[in-house]
Amino acid sequence: MSEFFAMGGYGAFLWPAYAITLLAVVVNVIAARRAHAAAREEARRRLETDVDPEREVERER
Repeated sequence: MSEFFAMGGYGAFLWPAYAITLLAVVVNVIAARRAHAAAREEARRRLETDVDPEREVERER
């Protein structure tokens, strides 16, 4: 098992590279989910405040 982690002597370079890559992927997923949630909330807010003149006429009747 220690041979696997040593990776032929390159483990000291490979494992940090794997960790940095994993961290970058996790950060990108979190950022994308937050941006998506913010965009959905902004769209929902705009739809709620959007006033359609034809609908306003129907509401007054």
